[in-house]
Amino acid sequence: MKRKPMMAGNWKMNNTISEGVVLAQQICNRFEKDWGEDVDVVLCTPFLDLKPAWTVVDFENLPIYIGAQNCYWEEAGAFTGEISVGMLKEARVTHCIIGHSERRTLFGELNEDVNKKAKALLAQKMTPIICVGESLSVRDEGTHLEYVCAQVKAAFAGIDDIDAKNCVVAYEPIWAIGTGRTATPEQAQEVCAAIRSTLAELYGQEIADGMRVLYGGSMNTGNVEGLLAMEDIDGGLIGGAALKAESFVELIKACL
Repeated sequence: MKRKPMMAGNWKMNNTISEGVVLAQQICNRFEKDWGEDVDVVLCTPFLDLKPAWTVVDFENLPIYIGAQNCYWEEAGAFTGEISVGMLKEARVTHCIIGHSERRTLFGELNEDVNKKAKALLAQKMTPIICVGESLSVRDEGTHLEYVCAQVKAAFAGIDDIDAKNCVVAYEPIWAIGTGRTATPEQAQEVCAAIRSTLAELYGQEIADGMRVLYGGSMNTGNVEGLLAMEDIDGGLIGGAALKAESFVELIKACL
């Protein structure tokens, strides 16, 4: 089954409002409107950059989605510092990264938290980009497939097949994030295929074949073609290469 690829740029904690406007404009200046027919492009910005980035994209009338990097599962309340899904939706956000390895390792986010966030996003008809991935120690132990597939099962617990279709999974080997070290296409394919097999176990092969699995470990202009050539890799969750319009647009063009 041919799946529409996705390139999602994760700006992480980079770009002030003015810098975010400039980057969004630079991307738009290089973006052809008809590309939206062949690839979904998402800019996942810091919270303060969401509305400014959307304003740029909307003014240019381009098929680029705006995504957040995190959310909280409660609708409202005494949760200082958190952002609800409803707040994101009103800011025209359509996608949201959840379970990123930095959220898990630096801020103690658990599989159960990822599951709650996924359900909250789906309830508002938004697309969760669910991150999974193993540390170097887990890979060296040879248990990375079991580890990642357990994360997938936990993230999708209690989510029905209709909602599952609206989810994206991003495989991000922790040992390859921001290190310049990248999984080989074959290593990435092995895990992405295992993720799809787990989704098939949960929802059936037809649904699994329609769901997108991204690679998120230092994808760049030098390795993108080899990674996208793999059967079960449907695009990328891009970190460093998403912070420059030239490199991010080249990654988008690799999907065309």
